[in-house]
Amino acid sequence: MPAADAPSPRAGRLRAGWPRLALWAGLGTATLALGATTNFAQTHALMINASPSLPYWAIWLDRSAMPARGDLILFDPPPSALLTRHFGAAPQPFGKRVVGIAGDVVTEKDRTFFINGKAVAKAKPVSRFGEPLALGPTGIIPRGCYFVATGHQDGFDSRYGAIGWICARSVLGVGRPVL
Repeated sequence: MPAADAPSPRAGRLRAGWPRLALWAGLGTATLALGATTNFAQTHALMINASPSLPYWAIWLDRSAMPARGDLILFDPPPSALLTRHFGAAPQPFGKRVVGIAGDVVTEKDRTFFINGKAVAKAKPVSRFGEPLALGPTGIIPRGCYFVATGHQDGFDSRYGAIGWICARSVLGVGRPVL
């Protein structure tokens, strides 16, 4: 082979180093992808709804979204004896619609709840087990809190004292119905 056609020592080193460069590039890309996936998993979740109070059975949870009126939110219900009797010692998160936000005025007449004068929910007098159900809070919704409800007649939500206002510390995030 003529000397002009012989590969230079530098070209040989570049070809020999190519697999190592590809390996490092692949590892870097994988690290970035894993970091993005981990961040996504920390801010999102797929929740399964077992309650008949919402018509959806799958809800996509966005932990970084701020709830607004009309949003579906998922939250940890406040502990109470009534909640334990109906849902066990470690109840799953609840999903409800935000019908009242901070500054709104909640009133109640004859067990019907109103937000700024508009009827949003009617409270039952007793639970499915026959227990008396205390009415939820009325007045101005505090900053960082929500009045939540569903259209379901048996929904267990802010119209009852055992749930009350749902405040930011209990909110897991905003849900988007999937199925």
